[in-house]
Amino acid sequence: MNKPLRRIAIFCGLLVLSLMIRDNWLQYVRADELNAHKYNRRVQIERFAHERGNIITADGQTITGSTESTGTDFKYKRVWKDGTMWSPVTGYASQIFDASQLEKIEDGILSGTDNRLFFDRTLSMFTGEKKQGGNVVTTLNSAAQKAAFEGLGDKKGAVAAINPQTGAILALASTPSYDPSVFAGSSNKDSKAYKTLLDDKNEPMLNRALRQTYPPGSTFKVVTAAAALENGLYSGIDEPTKSPVPYILPDTANQPLNNEGPIPCENATLKVALQYSCNTVFGKISADLGNEKMKTEAEKFGFNKQIFNPVRTDASIYPKDNRPQNAMAGIGQASNRATPLQMAMVAAAVANDGKLMKPYMVDQLQAPNVDVLSKTQPEQMSQPLSAANAQKLQKMMEFVVTDGTGKAGQIPGVTVGGKTGTAQHGVNNKDNPYAWFISYAKTDNGSPVAVAVVIEGSDTTRDDIAGGKLAAPIAKNVMKAVLDGKK
Repeated sequence: MNKPLRRIAIFCGLLVLSLMIRDNWLQYVRADELNAHKYNRRVQIERFAHERGNIITADGQTITGSTESTGTDFKYKRVWKDGTMWSPVTGYASQIFDASQLEKIEDGILSGTDNRLFFDRTLSMFTGEKKQGGNVVTTLNSAAQKAAFEGLGDKKGAVAAINPQTGAILALASTPSYDPSVFAGSSNKDSKAYKTLLDDKNEPMLNRALRQTYPPGSTFKVVTAAAALENGLYSGIDEPTKSPVPYILPDTANQPLNNEGPIPCENATLKVALQYSCNTVFGKISADLGNEKMKTEAEKFGFNKQIFNPVRTDASIYPKDNRPQNAMAGIGQASNRATPLQMAMVAAAVANDGKLMKPYMVDQLQAPNVDVLSKTQPEQMSQPLSAANAQKLQKMMEFVVTDGTGKAGQIPGVTVGGKTGTAQHGVNNKDNPYAWFISYAKTDNGSPVAVAVVIEGSDTTRDDIAGGKLAAPIAKNVMKAVLDGKK
């Protein structure tokens, strides 16, 4: 071969080598990056080329599905049964707006792309069977979810219910809500529906059960009582607390902390103080213990940390504060803020003899043939209080329901513990307060359900807004739905 031909051959060989290197770089090194790129439409087309797996309740109700699209290169789109009720659990899966919550987190299983489904994908290539995604089986109780959603009705608020013995989330409702079906497709109509929801001042796409924090008001007095018992400030629930009325906040120019009305709070016992929700008693407890001990106890219940269940929650906050503000935080005000899930965890830990189980929402992941790929095992998160102190606190909370502010939470023939709360809202409490109720129900085999309800807004007049009036009846119906399912 003469010299010019040899040079051309070498040059062509280098070009081929470059192409091979480039091809391998794209296929192996950058494959994941390109697959996930937002402008890679082929990935989206493949994602919606077959039916998506389903999200299923613990009692076997399928709450999702797929339907064929028309006028688009996406063959299927996602649909939901009672989407407005279930969207705080499922999230959305849209052909143009991606996905959220379980639809996003478990997308690999639902779309069939997860590596654990490799055998199923490979087998379908040889058998010719239609490719499909796997299923996500949740811990949600459909009757409890319905009771929570219908109980909230046109009120703005949220409900979270947990199994105290396992941490399984039984209900997760948020209102106002939205139907993810209205923007599941890729038409102009879907785009307009999505924008309308984003622009809505009532924020229907906000998951208030997980992603909104509120001042917990008097429901936080359960944590303050736990701190008093755990730190030995008081050994029993029937001994006087030496609390004056009014209580003067420390380090202030005689700023009084008062109670709501003429209630018997002077030197009240812990049991009576929780029964009547005495601000003076629990504010003084918080001040006597100090900020560090209060903060430590709150953190044992889950405050000051994000929780993944697997959906991320906003962190509830017990603040590092000065003495007067710490006293106010001890009665659920000041900078103290909590999600409904967090306050359900407080009730659950008390009901479970002091053990706080880690909340979780997914029971198992299934292959398309319903073989179990993974199953969640209950896991203890912390021990906020001893079993002995938890049982003392149970007596206090149960007394609140039988003889105190929580009578609307009573269920005939069932032992119920609870705590009401009416939290101040706005500068100088100018806005309507938040109404809270946290509770648990007991059977002979322990407590199968703990609930937190918050009402952020309703058409109720200000004077009638109270946790016992607005939130307790909702919690009662959620607990009853769970108990009825156990019969």
